[in-house]
Amino acid sequence: MSDTILEMKNIVKEYPGVKALNNVTFKVERGEIHALVGENGAGKSTLMNVLSGTIPYGEYTGDVIFNGNVCQFHNIKDSEKVGIAVVHQELALIPELTIAENMFMGNERRTKFGTIDWNRTYGEAQAAMKRVGLKESSQVLIKDIGTGKQQLVEIAKALAKDCKLLVLDEPTSSLNEEDSKMLLDMLLDFKKEGITSIIITHKLNEVAYCADQITVLRDGQTIETMQNEDHTIDENRIIKGMVGRELTDRYPDREHKIGKEVMLSCKDWTVYHPVYTEKCVVDHASFEVHKGEVVGFSGLQGAGRTELAMSLFGKSYGSHITGQEFIGGKEVHLKNEADAIEHGLAYATEDRKTNGLILDETIARNTTLARMDKISHKDIVNVPEENKQAEIYVKAMHTKTPSIQQHAGNLSGGNQQKVLLAKWMFAEPDVLILDEPTRGIDVGAKYEIYQIINEMVSQGKAVVMISSELPELLGMCDRIYAMNEGRIVGEFNGKDATQEKIMSAILSSDNKTVKAG
Repeated sequence: MSDTILEMKNIVKEYPGVKALNNVTFKVERGEIHALVGENGAGKSTLMNVLSGTIPYGEYTGDVIFNGNVCQFHNIKDSEKVGIAVVHQELALIPELTIAENMFMGNERRTKFGTIDWNRTYGEAQAAMKRVGLKESSQVLIKDIGTGKQQLVEIAKALAKDCKLLVLDEPTSSLNEEDSKMLLDMLLDFKKEGITSIIITHKLNEVAYCADQITVLRDGQTIETMQNEDHTIDENRIIKGMVGRELTDRYPDREHKIGKEVMLSCKDWTVYHPVYTEKCVVDHASFEVHKGEVVGFSGLQGAGRTELAMSLFGKSYGSHITGQEFIGGKEVHLKNEADAIEHGLAYATEDRKTNGLILDETIARNTTLARMDKISHKDIVNVPEENKQAEIYVKAMHTKTPSIQQHAGNLSGGNQQKVLLAKWMFAEPDVLILDEPTRGIDVGAKYEIYQIINEMVSQGKAVVMISSELPELLGMCDRIYAMNEGRIVGEFNGKDATQEKIMSAILSSDNKTVKAG
């Protein structure tokens, strides 16, 4: 006999011009791991916002039934009181505070006199951290631990609230494969303790690995719920439910026409941390990218891939930078980002929400942001021309939006990523560095972005692709560099590369550069 902990019945949520949730029904059994999947904009996060009270009762129709009781949550505190904890994709931590302070913010442990009981705060924080495998002191500052550990802090924070239902929205989007598996194994351990989990993810291998049931949303509607009792479900079946069709090939075909001309290269490029200036984050790196070539960079968290890319992009990261940088065969000394753009170099950041887009600005303004000079005269923006260019890119990239005047912050993750790419395509770079270009987006949107990448290199441009997903690099790249601890430790031809070869180069203790093919 089933024991239902959560049932959401006939949930409808409308925004101006958009029905985000259309009569959605969602049921979760106690003690299971339930995956919620769907394309960007399918309604997954909106549904969880209804559950958490972020979208308060009265702003949607339908019923939320938790532990047999009809609930009317008006805010997050209401849902937390009954044992529902949500860990969002964008971590809600304050870097300058300690782990313990972040964990109990708004939920402070106090003495009978009303002051904060620091012994209890640090002690309870340490106990919650132990449950998630964090060995740091609870008095360490958030800014001094990596992204993967910050994710664990968020989960520990949820557990400290006597959590009965844990909701994780894209929990592994910024983690490498090793850390991702550790997190999923943790959910399996929580299951043994009786904690129910809902996981939202676009990584279908993770869904197959840990989920007991899988609910698919498409266009704001419940499509189906699949059983995955033996954890052998076919990923293609999930994809068909998500996109409404078979997706036989995850990576579009490309005619490989690689030119002899070197578009971007560097020699002995060395970068130190901007704050901890004694720490070397890129150590004598040398690489090159040819015309019409897609070159990938693989590595574990902290390998130095992003630091390398940002430092090459007008020294936008790092200190004490030395070495040589060449664009189109000529040595350049880029002073800043504007200088890099002027020389035909672009960098699409991994953090689209913070550094890639201005969320409170329109799609039109974000599209032209990197090259305002193209739609301006004497510092006056030609708004009709700006709108015209934005319309062209929205159409070309199949961006789902009611209007180019829509604010970027109101778009789904996949559509935000398309706007970010449109911004850099409008800048007409010769070399485009893409840092985690498909992070947190669905398989359908990924395929469209891969097609955009192929179109760019077919035009003779060069693309550098940084990704934590090895299958993505293997499916898209002509060559792949492996990085570890700031050094390039391997170079592989795409046709000869395998996950095993790349990981072996990364994990090899001697760090000697490996060349294959």
